[in-house]
Amino acid sequence: MKFLIVMIVAYVAGSVNFSIILFRLLGREDPRKSFSGNAGTTNVYRLAGPGWAVLVLILDVGRAVAVALLAVTILTAGQAPWAGLALVAGNRFPCFHRFEGGKGVANYLGFSAVITPLGAVLSCAAWVLVYLATRAPFIGSFAMVGILAVATMAASGFASGAVIGAALTALFIILNHGKNIEAWRGSAKGDEESDDEDEDHLMKD
Repeated sequence: MKFLIVMIVAYVAGSVNFSIILFRLLGREDPRKSFSGNAGTTNVYRLAGPGWAVLVLILDVGRAVAVALLAVTILTAGQAPWAGLALVAGNRFPCFHRFEGGKGVANYLGFSAVITPLGAVLSCAAWVLVYLATRAPFIGSFAMVGILAVATMAASGFASGAVIGAALTALFIILNHGKNIEAWRGSAKGDEESDDEDEDHLMKD
């Protein structure tokens, strides 16, 4: 019963999307209607600038920290990571916003920071390094959630429940980036075709 209650609380908390609420208060268009169509920090940055993006990030992380503190206080080490999955699921499919939300990266970072502070620091460093190498924020996010998942497993002593919960959360977040992956593949394919055309022109010349 405790596990079920925490899961419900985590999902409902995740369903409160701060970027959508903020844009409504500012009289701006729904962030889901522009750029990536994602109601997350990156899209807020594109639409409203770094200041508002930082605010949304702080709110997302703060909410996730509160959920994590509840989870680790009430649940066992093997159960707590599942609350992170419920939180991310709420952020992705929010019941308060037509089940269209963000991808849950910031929420997972805040949640995991309570369970594994060192893992959270390392994951942030990995995000920066991967982003500098690829200039693709979502690829940096993959590195971040991968490290967070493994660090969460380690912090729980690799309890079977924690391993499954953390792995499913990381996989869920990666699958949430399906459109980003398709767009990136399309861009890479376009670059390759452009290079091939250039080579053909040079050979003809």
